[in-house]
Amino acid sequence: MAITTNDTTTPLFAPGASSTLRLIGYLALGIVLMVADHRAGYLERVRWSLSLAIEPLYRLAAAPARFANEARLALADREQLTERNAELSRELMLAQARLTRLTSVYEQNQRLKELLDVQRSIGVGVQLARIIDVDTDPFRHRVLLNVGSNQGVKVGQAVIDATGIMGQVVDVLPNTATVMLITDPAHALPVMIERTGVRTIARGGGALDTLELPHVPVSADIKVGDRLITSGLGGHFPAGFPVGEVRSIKIDITGMFAAAAATPSAALDRSGEVLLLHELTDPVGPPAPVPVSGPPAPEAAEKPAKAKP
Repeated sequence: MAITTNDTTTPLFAPGASSTLRLIGYLALGIVLMVADHRAGYLERVRWSLSLAIEPLYRLAAAPARFANEARLALADREQLTERNAELSRELMLAQARLTRLTSVYEQNQRLKELLDVQRSIGVGVQLARIIDVDTDPFRHRVLLNVGSNQGVKVGQAVIDATGIMGQVVDVLPNTATVMLITDPAHALPVMIERTGVRTIARGGGALDTLELPHVPVSADIKVGDRLITSGLGGHFPAGFPVGEVRSIKIDITGMFAAAAATPSAALDRSGEVLLLHELTDPVGPPAPVPVSGPPAPEAAEKPAKAKP
C-alpha cells in the first residue's frame, strides 16, 4: 500500500519569475536597512538589547571551562603553597638547629674561658679534660673523663670546674678516668667554714644538689649562707677551693650537735669540661742565697799595689 504525503509547504525561493522578483525585493530591503542603520544607527539599540539577552547564554556556555581552569589554577597554587610551606619549614628547622648549635658553642666557650681564668689564678698545675659519660646509677655519682694514665692522670687527683670542687679520680685506665663526685654517698671531703675557720667533714648527700655536714658542734657558730672551702687536710684537695654553701641547719635531740646541708658550688650536672689538679713539686734543697746589695765588705776591698824597688 502506497503512502501518500500531503506537502503544502511552499519554498521561499522556488524556481520561476515570481521567486526571482521576491529575492530581488528582499535584497533591496536588506540593502536599504543596512544603509539606514549605517547612517542613522536605528538598529544599534536593538543589537544592544539582543546582546544583553544573549550574554548570559554565552557566560553559561563558558562557565564549565572557566570553572575547570580556576580549579586547575587553585590546585596548582595550593600545591605550590604546600611545597613552599614545607621548604620554609625545613629552612626554619635548619636555622633553629644552627642557632642551637651556636648557642651551645657559645656556652662551651664561656665555660672554657672560665676554666682558663681559674687555671691562671690558682697556684697548682692543671690539666683540661672533657666529660664523655655519666653513670646512670642513682646511688653512684660518677663521671668518665677522656684522659687516662697515658695522659698522666693518677688515682686521687682532685677535679674542679670553674666554680668549685667536683670530685676526685678513683679509677684510671690508659685513656679514660673515673671521677667520684663530692655528692656520692661514699665520698667525704675535709672542709672549713670560711667565716669561722672551723674544720669539719662534708659527705655526699646522694643528690647532685646536696652535701651533708653531720655532727657539727653547736659551738662552731655555723649559719645559713656560710661558704665551705677545702681545708687542705688529707692531701688530695689543695686548701682554699670553694666546696659549697650552707642552706639549712638542724639541731639534734641532744642539743649538742647540728646537722647541716649545703649546696655544692660546682655545676655537677652541667659542666662539660673540667680541670684535674697537679700539685707543683717543691724545689729540692735549701733556697738559693739572695745576692747582697750595697758596698763591698772591707776585707773584699782591693788592696793597694806595692811599689817597685
